[in-house]
Amino acid sequence: MKKSLVTFSVFYACFAQGGAASAATATSTMNVSTTVQSVCVTSANDLSFGAYDPTASSPTDATTTISITCTSGTNFSVGLNQGTASGATVTARKMTNGSNLLGYTLYSDSSRSTNWGNTVGTDTPAQITAGSSPSLLTVYGRIAPQQNVPSGTYSDVVTVTVTY
Repeated sequence: MKKSLVTFSVFYACFAQGGAASAATATSTMNVSTTVQSVCVTSANDLSFGAYDPTASSPTDATTTISITCTSGTNFSVGLNQGTASGATVTARKMTNGSNLLGYTLYSDSSRSTNWGNTVGTDTPAQITAGSSPSLLTVYGRIAPQQNVPSGTYSDVVTVTVTY
């Protein structure tokens, strides 16, 4: 009987000591930071005038939109260059069909009185402050009437530049 009692006492002492143990902890802090950069991205829809009648007495008008998404609070301006035709300017853009040229203009207002160029503060729309959603700008295009050019498909590529 003595042997059983010793075994029980050792078991009880080990169990009681293990159940009473507690874990220690230590804490610390870490700083978390980043720098948000001002960034803008843009996309432009194509401007299609459809069919142009060189004998018509009224201009051919069309519109399209440019979408600009910038970091919220970023101020930006949008310019349109002269296009790719030789001799074109921002006030006298030209679509080409081989060596044939068809003049057109781009405006920033619906009355088509304010030319849209590429020099910030001179011939671009007023500066915009980005919000939380994309800014949509309308481009108003016009082909002057009675440009007697050969039939065919005329095109140009205008670069949209966002300055921020």
